[in-house]
Amino acid sequence: MVVQSMTCTDTRDIGATVHQIKRLKDAGCEIVRVAVPDQDAARALSDIRKQIDIPIIADIHFNYRLALDAMMHGVEGIRVNPGNIAKEKMLMVVASAKAHGTVIRIGINAGSLEKDILKKYRGPTASALVESAMNNLAFFQDAGHDAIKLSVKSSDVTTMIEAYRELSSKTDCPLHLGVTEAGSIVNAAIKSSIGIGILLHEGIGDTIRVSITGDPVSEIGVAYGILRALGIRRVGPDIISCPTCGRCEIDLFTLTREVEEKVTGMKEYLKIALMGCIVNGPGEAAEADVGIAGGRGYGLLFKKGQIIKKVKEEEFTETLLNEIHTMVAERKET
Repeated sequence: MVVQSMTCTDTRDIGATVHQIKRLKDAGCEIVRVAVPDQDAARALSDIRKQIDIPIIADIHFNYRLALDAMMHGVEGIRVNPGNIAKEKMLMVVASAKAHGTVIRIGINAGSLEKDILKKYRGPTASALVESAMNNLAFFQDAGHDAIKLSVKSSDVTTMIEAYRELSSKTDCPLHLGVTEAGSIVNAAIKSSIGIGILLHEGIGDTIRVSITGDPVSEIGVAYGILRALGIRRVGPDIISCPTCGRCEIDLFTLTREVEEKVTGMKEYLKIALMGCIVNGPGEAAEADVGIAGGRGYGLLFKKGQIIKKVKEEEFTETLLNEIHTMVAERKET
């Protein structure tokens, strides 16, 4: 399962775009999509490509020439929405993709379906999305190009789930999952966890993107959180912290925030427990790779179920992080 994101920089600003892609890669992004609104952006792709080492997908709308230019400048893939490019022009895109060995993602969105399909289904229903996807898949395959991925995104979670279920029953083509226009981080995390999570649990999907308004780096943590929760990929830290109640006698909010900030971007999987009281704390912490179970002013540092030492509250973060770094180093040596 591959995690993807998209830059929010102006692609024509090569330095800013490269910087953001490197930040995304450091966070765990494995494929990045960039907007290509004009020929200046397409030309910038060559310099961007030289400075990064993860695949680039060029996002193309309306102007087929931008797809041709993007492929000429070395992108590994293009994303096109057939609803806004004429068929005769798309044939030229297919011919170029075959010549360059470029993967094409056919991106079907509820907001840009073909007019005849919208009329037939009286709106962007799940079946409308699937019919558009299957029609366009047949068009591309008839034109002789099989290096294709499909997506049928919607901002409505139920429609998205139904569409991907129906689509997966009709084709073995790789599917890219996502809830489009999902909103700010809380709403996006909820919608994506439900939509993407249900489908992945059913064995549907090959690549994913969690769409969040704002800094795309935040998408990566949510994406890997979904994969960890389902046991699909164990990448990065899995932080377990109690919701707190009247029994909590330490500043668990600060501890959790500090630890989350310090381990952001860590690739190694560790189950880290941050517990605020002596009721469930010791038991939960003992089940983790490493953790703290707190009491008034002090806590116990656990490692693999064993108490390591008693720690003062003001030393929680430093002590825990030192132990995490030690465990990661030990794993790399074995």
